[in-house]
Amino acid sequence: MTDLEYLSLSKPAKIGYDFLSFLKRIPLGIAHGTKNLVLNTGRFFKTLWNEIVDVVMTFVNGDWITRLSFLVMGFGNCMRKQPLRGILFFVFQTVFNLYMFTFGMPYLAKFATLGDVPTTKKGRVTVYGDNSFFILLYGILTIFFVLAFIYTWRVNVKQNKLGQQYLKEGRKFKGAREDLRSIADEQFHKTLLALPTLGIFTFTVLPIIFMILVAFTNFDYEHQPPSKLFTWVGWQNFSTLLSSGGANYGDTFRQVLFWTLMWAFFATFLNYFLGMLVAIMINKKGIRLKKMWRTILVMTIAIPQFVSLLYVSKMFAADGLINGTLMRWGWISSPIPFWTNAAWARFTVILINLWIGIPYLMLIATGILMNIPADLYESARMDGANAIQMYMKITLPYMLFVTGPYLLTSFIGNINNFNVIFLLSQGKPLSLELAGNAGYTDLLITWLYKMTVSDTNYKIAAVIGILVFIITVVINLVVYNLMPSVKNEEDFQ
Repeated sequence: MTDLEYLSLSKPAKIGYDFLSFLKRIPLGIAHGTKNLVLNTGRFFKTLWNEIVDVVMTFVNGDWITRLSFLVMGFGNCMRKQPLRGILFFVFQTVFNLYMFTFGMPYLAKFATLGDVPTTKKGRVTVYGDNSFFILLYGILTIFFVLAFIYTWRVNVKQNKLGQQYLKEGRKFKGAREDLRSIADEQFHKTLLALPTLGIFTFTVLPIIFMILVAFTNFDYEHQPPSKLFTWVGWQNFSTLLSSGGANYGDTFRQVLFWTLMWAFFATFLNYFLGMLVAIMINKKGIRLKKMWRTILVMTIAIPQFVSLLYVSKMFAADGLINGTLMRWGWISSPIPFWTNAAWARFTVILINLWIGIPYLMLIATGILMNIPADLYESARMDGANAIQMYMKITLPYMLFVTGPYLLTSFIGNINNFNVIFLLSQGKPLSLELAGNAGYTDLLITWLYKMTVSDTNYKIAAVIGILVFIITVVINLVVYNLMPSVKNEEDFQ
């Protein structure tokens, strides 16, 4: 299809054509990705082999100082008048050796089994054995420490090789003063990023890897350390969660996933279009007290959700304000089961979420609507366009173009919207047809929370966490590649 033919299509036709084009690119993308994976794997092993050869040749061709530096890191730097580097290398090696022999090695040795000495009782005395939790946690930490040591040792070898070349060429070595000046000047970005990088690794990367590995164990309430051991079970937990038949985890996962996607869709697009409508109504010429209406709406943002949502949930209870008022007016004869009926509960959380989300969208839409050129509307009126046509042809395309990335992030955020669901309904109503203490309004994120806090079923919770990540990544990749604001950046420039 040529560019002119594409431009002549209607909006739905363009979306359909883009989606079909994306589907056609999937096999090519998979083939291209597989090819890159094979090539990158080959490059990795080639680089690894070259590194090994370089290390061997450095030892063979090196002098006694270089060879001794293979065992005592920093020795070559100290002998070649680089004491600061030498001391840092030696201190790192000393810390590594102390860590491995006094702490890391016992955990690393039992990492394959996650412990084999159970906790026992001898009379009234409890004799604690291995702790699988600590073995897994400190085993991961030790593996990373070993990798960091190998990398640092390789840098030490490279510097010794470079030092020999400097001696042959008669070049001057950088001293401690030059190193300190480099740390505070051309290498200052590394100095600034060192502490944040360590924090990201400690509080983000390490917990993520730990969670991923937990998904391959039988860590649950029946295997709770330190009294019980847990061990590796391979892909068994994934099979359990994706199985089918009866009130098991597989069927529950599919129901919760369906409701999660449905909730994310309504919570995103209802808020979006209604928030845009409210912004258009408030900004319309002739509307008085615009600041007052905006202030009233913004107050829902100012009040903490922990307070407002808990209060609203009580209002919709069987004996709450809503049911009581409706019964007093004679509109209903019995309380509406807002939180005890699945359909009513889902409808209620979507309705209340409008009260929370519309003010945000109203503020965003207000700023964008003010930037739409007024000449477009004037030209449209002169051509005889009515309000609906101007909205469909000018306002909505402009809003979608500008807020496309926001819509995507909002949809992903609603998939993981813990506050609204948990504070309003706690996932209720519960059912014996759902496994893992799940309820009909539970999202994947709230079900995961219940798994870890109430049921202590960490293995299934870890699998759910991995699947949530995969689902959000797939949605991001698909939708992001179809957004006009990404494909046609010049349209509204």
